[in-house]
Amino acid sequence: MTAPAPREGLDHGGADWAGLRVLVTGLGVSGFAAADALLERGCEVRAVDAGSAPAMTERARILEILGAELLLGESGAAAGADEAARERTLRGIDLVVTSPGWRPDTPLLVAAAEGGIPVWGEVELAWRMRPRENPAPWLTVTGTNGKTTVVTMLATILRAAGLRATAAGNVGTPLLEAVLHPDPYDVIAVELSSFQLHWQESVSPLASACLNIAPDHLDWHGGAQAYRAAKGRVYARTQVACVYNEQDPDTMHLVEEAEVVEGCRAVGFTLGVPARSMVGLVEDVLADRAFVEERATSAAEIGTLADLERAGVPAAPHVVADALAAAALARAAGVPPAAVRNGLRAYEAEPHRIATVARHADVTWVDDSKATNTHAAAASLATYERVVWIAGGLLKGAEVDDLVADVVPRLRGAVLLGADRDRIAAALARHAPDLPVIDVTRTDTGAMDEVVARAATLARPGDVVLLAPAAASMDMFPNYGARGDAFAAAVHRHVASSGGPGGSDGTGGTGPSEAPRE
Repeated sequence: MTAPAPREGLDHGGADWAGLRVLVTGLGVSGFAAADALLERGCEVRAVDAGSAPAMTERARILEILGAELLLGESGAAAGADEAARERTLRGIDLVVTSPGWRPDTPLLVAAAEGGIPVWGEVELAWRMRPRENPAPWLTVTGTNGKTTVVTMLATILRAAGLRATAAGNVGTPLLEAVLHPDPYDVIAVELSSFQLHWQESVSPLASACLNIAPDHLDWHGGAQAYRAAKGRVYARTQVACVYNEQDPDTMHLVEEAEVVEGCRAVGFTLGVPARSMVGLVEDVLADRAFVEERATSAAEIGTLADLERAGVPAAPHVVADALAAAALARAAGVPPAAVRNGLRAYEAEPHRIATVARHADVTWVDDSKATNTHAAAASLATYERVVWIAGGLLKGAEVDDLVADVVPRLRGAVLLGADRDRIAAALARHAPDLPVIDVTRTDTGAMDEVVARAATLARPGDVVLLAPAAASMDMFPNYGARGDAFAAAVHRHVASSGGPGGSDGTGGTGPSEAPRE
């Protein structure tokens, strides 16, 4: 199935886009990139956003100079809330391009669809704006957890092979900017969220991967099945290899259900010994039995566990799994084994993902603010033996009982903050009634200092104080990066006030971050 188009031939950047009347909903990073690209091609752009953040206001000012019609603030809110305003907003529109944050049941999007107006996401737009000649192939990655690690790891491997490559989409460069870059890329590693996948219909990646499926964003999608279906779209029309997780059978089922290009193969990754058409571990060797000629009897070494160590610390199992997934995608793109290994050695983990902030008084402080759902938090907590857990935020409709029941044996105590902290507290009370739990009610800028101070009272020598919220950050922070930065800064202040070196025992903080998306 191909997404409907308002005009024939809109399948490459040099097509006749001029005069097309487009409504862009949302002026975040991706919405701005979409509006800018459309204006550059002669489209008439109307943009709507109810927000008023300084960054959005600056983007709107630029678009207004370029000739866009803007409905912002109260006018933008009215376009979504009032039927007459919606009708005016959609009048004369040929196409709607929506941003990932806009739910499909948003009245303005529903009205557009009911009125026969095509609705594309920015991923669909980016695919249709690729150059007609020799467009860079896409290697697409989704999953509840690990997709940013895999995509950035993959980009490092591709560059180690001498390719001009970037990580784009839900991380790094906005996808439209990558597609339209004046110095074209050889290949693009694309992270796709379930929000983005919901709206795409035409993308045909060279290779694709769904790393895992666990309940997340159920409020946005309307249920687990809709969320699963969105994730499964990553495999549609894949050309060479659909990469799945042997330890997560649902990802294999999604491959089986996908409509792919004739000749596309299913390639699994596993932490065990790989069967044919899989990558996996043979003792301490990362082995490829999928992209070798004699895969029935031989394998290619694409790295070792030592290549994934950092500062002498062995990689956690989920990091090894991420490396195998990235390696499979790279091999599908023709990257030789030596380049895979060199890329894995060169890779540096992204901020706020199990990052040691400080070690003081035999207590280790770790920032995993990127653990914005229960599945990610479970992987993070499983890394350590004894944990003071800092959790809470927006649970996005997810249940926490299974997570809490599994991790209770590792917990020294818990410090809870954020909008849905009471739900985590209730689960802890059910499964660990004697566990010390501290409830931090503050939501101001000093809240994280209180969280850190209270966590310090629970920690014992040898413990890890772990920020793994299992929840999104937007109730208190602009994004998970800002939450992690606040945690790191509070830890450094606490250590300094406790007579420590004012930071960490030889380890740095995570540093400021670029508005990551959850």
